Amino acid sequence: MEKAIAVVVTYNRKQLLSECITALRNQTRKLDAILVVDNGSTDDTVKWLSKQSDITFISQSNVGSAGGFNTGITWAYKNNFSWIWCMDDDGYPKEDALEKLLAEDMERLCLRNCAVLNKEDKKTFVWKTGNFNTIDDVNVKVLHGVGHPFNGTMLHRNIIERVGAPKQQLFLWGDETEYFYRITKQNGIPVKTITDSIHYHPAAAFTYKQDWDYKNTWKMYYYIRNRFYIHQAKFSNKLIALINYITFLTAMVGVVMIFQKTDKLKKINFILWPAADAFANDFSANPKSILLQLQETTQPTHRFRNSFSAYIKQLTGELFAPFLLSRTRGALNA
Repeated sequence: MEKAIAVVVTYNRKQLLSECITALRNQTRKLDAILVVDNGSTDDTVKWLSKQSDITFISQSNVGSAGGFNTGITWAYKNNFSWIWCMDDDGYPKEDALEKLLAEDMERLCLRNCAVLNKEDKKTFVWKTGNFNTIDDVNVKVLHGVGHPFNGTMLHRNIIERVGAPKQQLFLWGDETEYFYRITKQNGIPVKTITDSIHYHPAAAFTYKQDWDYKNTWKMYYYIRNRFYIHQAKFSNKLIALINYITFLTAMVGVVMIFQKTDKLKKINFILWPAADAFANDFSANPKSILLQLQETTQPTHRFRNSFSAYIKQLTGELFAPFLLSRTRGALNA
């Protein structure tokens, strides 16, 4: 029988983690192991974990959800687990979630997900799930083409063999989406949500219309930068990916101008900073350095122009290289 492991990434949320672990322990289909990856918690999380005899845990510095799931999935794969069930610490599965998730079929090359419901009302879908608003509206057992990693997401080791692990350099906010498209778009692996396998999660709170705190919302940096890599995973053509990213940046500027009430010009200038790092493939920023930079000054727009120009030159070379190579070969063979 193939072994199943739960991989939970946590950071400073001991109480929520405890609720998640209790739900995992109570699964009707017993897990073969529970792995917790602690991203440098400063509360009592590690102390609590060290007292749990049925949990394997890894402590590391805070490398975000991307680094946490990269560590956890890689560890599970290297330790010969076949089914790897991934989730954040602030959600938890219903007691028969794993049983239902594995009962649908045993197809290995298929990304499968629980139905993710609001943990408060236990009915409303947290994110868009087909054309349904609540679980009571659902009249099918499987929703094809739908999945919301990492919230009760099941990976078989065959997927890891083909696709690899999440990109740890993305840190957070978009890392799961990039991985989702790398699996489904680049590798053509199907995805489906098993509607009677339930995972409870807090309601999504982020909205573009909310006036975000310009100098303290460091996560927005990753949201903007990582969108570039999401588009590259989603579209096989780099030019199409670039056009979509520029469209996204333009939309972000429009959102600032229309909905934001304060520091509009500074926020627009801020948008250019992670975009510049995306074009330069620069992953050196971390939460502390982002906050420090935000407190000191805004990022100069010339960095965006320079990195964008350099990327355009690189992309142009890649696009025209096959054409130039064929013309060169033609001239040599003439």
